[in-house]
Amino acid sequence: MARILITSAIPYINGIKHLGNLVGSQLPADLYARYMRARGHEVMFICATDEHGTPAELAAAKAGKPVEVYCAEMHEVQKDLAAGFRLSFDHFGRSSSQRNHLLTQHFAGKLADNGFIEEVSEAQVYSIDDHRFLPDRYIEGTCPNCGYDKARGDQCENCTKQLDPTDLINPRSAISGSTNLEVRQTKHLYLRQKALRGEIEAWIDSKTDWPILTTSIAKKWLNDGDGLQDRGITRDLHWGIPVKKGNQPWPGMEGKVFYVWFDAPIEYIAGTAEWADAQGHADSAWERWWRTDKGAQDVRYVQFMGKDNVPFHTLSFPATIMGSREPWKLVDYIKSFNYLNYDGGQFSTSQGRGVFMDQALSILPADYWRWWLLSHAPESSDSEFTWENFQASVNKDLADVLGNLVSRVTKFATSKFGATIPAGGNFGPMETALIAELGARIRDYESLMEAMEVRKAAAELRAIWVAGNEYLQAAAPWSVVKTDPEAAQAMVRLALNLIRVYAVLSRPFIPDASAAMMAALGSDDWSWPDAVPDALRALPPGQEFRVPENLFRKITDEERADWQTRFSGVRT
Repeated sequence: MARILITSAIPYINGIKHLGNLVGSQLPADLYARYMRARGHEVMFICATDEHGTPAELAAAKAGKPVEVYCAEMHEVQKDLAAGFRLSFDHFGRSSSQRNHLLTQHFAGKLADNGFIEEVSEAQVYSIDDHRFLPDRYIEGTCPNCGYDKARGDQCENCTKQLDPTDLINPRSAISGSTNLEVRQTKHLYLRQKALRGEIEAWIDSKTDWPILTTSIAKKWLNDGDGLQDRGITRDLHWGIPVKKGNQPWPGMEGKVFYVWFDAPIEYIAGTAEWADAQGHADSAWERWWRTDKGAQDVRYVQFMGKDNVPFHTLSFPATIMGSREPWKLVDYIKSFNYLNYDGGQFSTSQGRGVFMDQALSILPADYWRWWLLSHAPESSDSEFTWENFQASVNKDLADVLGNLVSRVTKFATSKFGATIPAGGNFGPMETALIAELGARIRDYESLMEAMEVRKAAAELRAIWVAGNEYLQAAAPWSVVKTDPEAAQAMVRLALNLIRVYAVLSRPFIPDASAAMMAALGSDDWSWPDAVPDALRALPPGQEFRVPENLFRKITDEERADWQTRFSGVRT
């Protein structure tokens, strides 16, 4: 049994996330966590809300609430939505936690002790009308790289180029819109990433199994232009983790907080510690996941994130870990994703365009969304959500292939043999062929899931469902029962056991439907079908079962048209 540590990108606290955010990190991470648990491995799956920085302050101001109140409320909203999508976090924490305060200050102190922190006097934008310095996200303007007119002072969302506020053309205050700005001197702490460049590059080069997307982004940031740059890790803000060196004051840094991109990834560690605290465990319970001197050398650590987060997780966070010179666990594998676009354009919070997590759950259960998003995950390139494709996928894959099989088998079995598992005879040629096909496909499915090939794994799972339908169509127990009831009985027993196998295999993708299938069979046997012949005899004769409610209903053309209009962002 292996130990698998899984983290997904930490979502910002400022509002409900859209489906593109969900499929870019949390959902595929959940798929992998569920699969690894199903295979008997020990899993620690950690996520949190990212609560510091200007997004939180701006969103709280817009909501007319104190920032700490706003963050607490939105954490609960995001936690509830995660539960609604059946995201199986072991802990869903908060970057504002006391654990993260202490760990962030600890790392800063170690980095300083090791010579990787430099105090820099820098020019920073000051808003005369707002009477304050404007950290990166408090400034908007035109990107000097691509011309996008709503670029932020830290990064352009359009071209993903890393920026400094003073790089922006025609800058304005994101607080008031004022252009009455001037540049003043202020002091900040910088992480000396350039001093760690050789170590980081050697570490990245050693990861020969990483996805091309992950490696190409990391190397681009390492080598393009002037290469890896030192990075400011403090900001002139009120909300955040106060700048301290360990538990000691940091002279000259009074009133400043750590930059959100410095403290947020540390919450992965802090969140694991919060899990241990909640369970009443000693620190050794979380240290065995993170400290290589306490057992973490045996852990496989996998991160999931969208491509915009890759630079910080391949460069900045590793620089923090390496520069501490302490035995912390570094990530082994980073699964990165491209973007999910929406119906010919982009998701837009400001324009109300696209489907957001709360809206999705208000119209259909989680499994419908989980299946479509994972089976269309933007792995090798950007992908696009369209209502036509969504409708077709739900109706054909879920309703026609899987749902129809479950319904046909349970209804026929009940009508001909009653509501208990019938006794079965020997497997014939058709059953033997099915067993061989399932055995090969299940092994392929396992390989794809272990390799985190999400779309290919979904396609293989669907092929496994199709194999069952093709067997039933060829075996035709509804015809055989007229001439050979015993043979039909054996086919039905196999088919009912096949439903249990499908519940187990499908659980990482569609957990609610899988639970419904298992409950209908009167079983709680979630054992993995390592040996297909045994798995197709697992349900004992005489065990009661029932016909489940319709697993998946079809989406009508009228519904599709209504939803397409409702979520287009066009006001009527």
